[in-house]
Amino acid sequence: MTPPVHSTPPTPPARRAPSEDLLGKALDRTLLKRIFSYVWPYWKPLSVAVVLLPVISLCEIAQPFLLKRAIDEHIAVGRLAGLDHIGLLYLAALIGQYGAAFGQIYLTQVIGQRGMNDLRVRVHRHVLSLSAAFFDRTPVGRLMTRLTSDVEALTEMFASGIVSLLGDVIRLGFILVAIVGIDWRLALFSMGSAPVLFAIAAFFRRWVRDAFREIRLKLARMNSFLQEHLSGIKVVQVFAREERVYGEFDVINRDYRRANARAITADAALYSIVEAVGAIAVAGLLWHGGSRIAGGTLTIGVLVAFIEYLGKFFAPIRDLSTKYTVMQQAMAAAERVFALLDTVDLDSGTLAGFQTSRDGLARAEPALPHAIGSSNTGPLIEFDHVTFGYRPDRPVLNDVSLTIAAGETLAVVGATGAGKSTIIKLLPRLYDVQSGTIRVGGADIRTIDPRALRRRIVVVSQDVFMFSGTLRANIALGDAALGDEQIWAAARRVGADRVITSRPGALDAAVLERGVNFSAGERQLVAFARALAHDPEILILDEATASVDPETERVIERGIGELQRGRTSIVIAHRLTTVQRASRIVVIHHGRIAEEGGHAALLAQGGIYARLYRLQMVGHPPPARARAGLDAAE
Repeated sequence: MTPPVHSTPPTPPARRAPSEDLLGKALDRTLLKRIFSYVWPYWKPLSVAVVLLPVISLCEIAQPFLLKRAIDEHIAVGRLAGLDHIGLLYLAALIGQYGAAFGQIYLTQVIGQRGMNDLRVRVHRHVLSLSAAFFDRTPVGRLMTRLTSDVEALTEMFASGIVSLLGDVIRLGFILVAIVGIDWRLALFSMGSAPVLFAIAAFFRRWVRDAFREIRLKLARMNSFLQEHLSGIKVVQVFAREERVYGEFDVINRDYRRANARAITADAALYSIVEAVGAIAVAGLLWHGGSRIAGGTLTIGVLVAFIEYLGKFFAPIRDLSTKYTVMQQAMAAAERVFALLDTVDLDSGTLAGFQTSRDGLARAEPALPHAIGSSNTGPLIEFDHVTFGYRPDRPVLNDVSLTIAAGETLAVVGATGAGKSTIIKLLPRLYDVQSGTIRVGGADIRTIDPRALRRRIVVVSQDVFMFSGTLRANIALGDAALGDEQIWAAARRVGADRVITSRPGALDAAVLERGVNFSAGERQLVAFARALAHDPEILILDEATASVDPETERVIERGIGELQRGRTSIVIAHRLTTVQRASRIVVIHHGRIAEEGGHAALLAQGGIYARLYRLQMVGHPPPARARAGLDAAE
């Protein structure tokens, strides 16, 4: 089925992810609005959780008032009648408070988990849509921090942050109404310290914010360092670099500890200052209330109630440091999560124009335009004056024009760094060209859904990546349409069946991380089976036999022939023995096509290909021997 060819969507300007060191001033309201956009779909349970907040506060505020009535109306006057009813009301207020609190906390936690699960899926899908150039400049450990601990910090915000702050505001409002209603003069005296407390909290707010922003930065650097060096642990050990790596990690770890110490200092200072101010306020209330009781203008029950209310008033302010900690962790994390979501490069920008389903995957299996076997008579693949460089000022390919017919096997050779592998990175659009056009079946690849394009192109490289799991999963790669029969058939055709049968469990054999329990040759055979099982229209072999010993290479020569049969193939190789049977050979030199033709014709030219051939195959032979070799080849 031929997919609809979209008109080229407008491509937003390529933009690098913001620097970890240069985050601008955060806009709390903007960040909160974006965070809550993932929570609004669950507005019904959220509404119930919010409604429970005043219920909790009313039950809590009723307790000191009932205590006042018990003292003034019963205990102080020695009248026990009715005291049991107040006691039952007090118990009911406690049960109501903690029952409603359970429901509110449970709902808030569930909503937070669901909303942040949606955010994590969104970030993961966005990361998968980014181009290879983005991953070239972004450490994997940093991305893992964004997807794990940063999103978890946002989840914690719902559990004990923003909803708790809303509950505190409601509670403080009810307390003010209650104490003003009981005795407004004593209320004014009691609240004399409130402005001081709020001023202190405002002062510490910026301190805590900066501290936790630095913590997130240091944590991301630590994760990046650990990911890189644990992945390359064999290199570290072989070159005996353990002490140096230890020293570098120690520096990063100390920086992280200092950042945490700064946050802890701010947290402890705010908590202790609020505690001290609260204790002074209670002492002042006892002194002032005691003098009024002695003067007969205040009852003991009112003073006890005010002390209770004052304790409940200072409790949320005292815990404000903890809530600020949670909130500032969340804001610092949100800055980075949404900065990642806002990162736009060429591929991710155009990919959005082809979004076809909620999980970001095209469900259909469209064929490429003018695929093999169609009536199209033009070239299947065409590079039209293509220029590209990983850095704009340093082109790797310079004005390359090349056509490949359907069913043709094209070999690309050249010295290291000439630009051979870059060609096959551009074809499945892992990178976008800087100028020129790449067409497949006559259509600009920028007008084809990248997922549909990549489903029809399979690359087999020398560095085969295997995922932890089973051999079946590594060959099928999640394609439910591939059954065991298809997998076995593909494996037999390329000689990978001997790898499968040699393992206990066959297709269910365990594969460890990166396939470390398989040899390089075995991984290569599995890669050939994987490629054949997915039945690509375009096959790319990028140094596919470079890591294979001569015996295994002979085993898979038949498999390579099976892979190439009826397909358009591009072969990148240093070993010229693997390219001699190609329909056509292209020699890349300094980013340009220097020579093009068949094996014998290129040898006869005596140019770059002939020199490479002599170096690899016959050393530096005398002219007569070279002539004889050429005659034999012809």
